[in-house]
Amino acid sequence: MEDKKTFKPNPGKNLEIEVGGFKYLRLPIKTGVINEKDNLLGLLEKYLKPNLTPGDIIFVSEKVVALTQGQIINLNDVKTSKLAKFLARKVHNNYGTKDFRGFGHGTPMAMQLFIKEAGYPRVLFAAAVSAVTRPLGVKGLFYFICGKRAKSIDCPMSFLIQPYTHYAKLPPINPKGVAKEIKEKFGNEAVIIDANYRGAFALGISSNKVKEKFAREVFRDNPLGQSDELTPFCIVRGPIS
Repeated sequence: MEDKKTFKPNPGKNLEIEVGGFKYLRLPIKTGVINEKDNLLGLLEKYLKPNLTPGDIIFVSEKVVALTQGQIINLNDVKTSKLAKFLARKVHNNYGTKDFRGFGHGTPMAMQLFIKEAGYPRVLFAAAVSAVTRPLGVKGLFYFICGKRAKSIDCPMSFLIQPYTHYAKLPPINPKGVAKEIKEKFGNEAVIIDANYRGAFALGISSNKVKEKFAREVFRDNPLGQSDELTPFCIVRGPIS
């Protein structure tokens, strides 16, 4: 297939994935280094549009949406509370082991931003529920209760791309509206996706023609990578034979 010759998967990833008994291609779109002065639609026009065909679904990393909206904050500007320091110590990110994939909310600064986004009452309630249910083997309720926007906060936002190793990423503004704007410009359905090594979830989808479950499944192994791959856009094409 020509697509497989033109596009290369990121290290450790595959172009093909099976969802619901059908195979789809995830075609990563490589860009240059993007900063907060860039225009998202302009970037899509430059890098993604030349590869776009009718029926393709446009997937955009929520990180690049937030970045081009200026939704970043220097870690030195975050003042942490006792609650943030306490909860950050409870985050299991496997730091210091071969399974470490990032700090996530395991730093007081990231947890402070998480608390600010979700609100103190919700975070305290979620922490209480988690304290009761986690020993019983029920995981994920803390983030489920606090919501997707808080969960999408990332700190630091990149391991290797300067100067963002010293910044936290806040949630993108109106991701559903951004997805609709992308569809209006290019004519293809669009998804603003948050993906990492633990899985994926959609923050914004252009219409109900693309289901949340499909977005999670087709991106479940995070084909765009999590470090310096410079592939913030992806074309999902299929089903393929």
